[in-house]
Amino acid sequence: MAELAHSTPPMVPPQIAEEQAVSPWKEAWKSFRKNKLAIVGLSIVLFFILIALLADFIAPYEFADQKLADKHLPPSSEHLFGTDQFGRDILSRVIYGARISLGVGFISVAGSVIVGSFLGIIAGYYGKWVDTIISRFFDILLAFPSILLAIAVVAVLGPSLRNALIAIAIINVPTFGRLLRSRVLTVKEEEYITAAKAIGMTDSRILIHHILPNSLAPIIVQGTLAIATAIIEAAALGFLGMGAQPPAPEWGKMLADSREFILDAPWTVLFPGLAIMLTVLGFNLMGDGLRDALDPRMKN
Repeated sequence: MAELAHSTPPMVPPQIAEEQAVSPWKEAWKSFRKNKLAIVGLSIVLFFILIALLADFIAPYEFADQKLADKHLPPSSEHLFGTDQFGRDILSRVIYGARISLGVGFISVAGSVIVGSFLGIIAGYYGKWVDTIISRFFDILLAFPSILLAIAVVAVLGPSLRNALIAIAIINVPTFGRLLRSRVLTVKEEEYITAAKAIGMTDSRILIHHILPNSLAPIIVQGTLAIATAIIEAAALGFLGMGAQPPAPEWGKMLADSREFILDAPWTVLFPGLAIMLTVLGFNLMGDGLRDALDPRMKN
């Protein structure tokens, strides 16, 4: 009996203890790594980010260098992707174009996340007339097709890459706002939020330290998918002449400039189009993988 009274509780094996202590983000990363398509998407995204960062070092020519004697040369050892109607190297322009397209995608989505998340959190947490006004604002923006709204914004501000970026950011604000609003409506009813209010914690501390951290997963997933959409929208505006202006090597503008040569020099359209397709595919695959990894309902 004495031995039983003084016996120590059984020790938890270190491996099991370590597994129990794994953070949700580490668990999500383990789940993400098991998704082969998600890893393929991540690899594509990292590849384009790398060439965008190293464009000055890996591009064989300057993107604006013209040599009319070499116009519409087919792909060769000297020009791997051929040349366009002004004799400019298409490979170099595609490489530098990655910097523009990815920049528009990341910056516009970052702006949408900041503004949309702020409005969504305020609407969901305070409710009443604040929620009504912000929700109606979202409804007005969503009433217009996204690309038409972007065209209208650029038409008012003037065609330029900066204004295209602003337009893309504006049209994505309601997406993040409604997402965060619905998330906050669920989270604010949890017991730990009630306890935080009971001990006198201010609204700002509750929003920053409790509600926002518990709403990051859907923001990350939607943000990744939104970058792919932003790249397409930037290409569409560039194609219409409302985005980046010459001689900037924006992929959509490259397609617009080469559309009349599609039969005589198909490589002038092929490679910018492939760049758009692969980049968007990479972000979509990565976004799907993040959704599966971060959504508890997707786990077995």
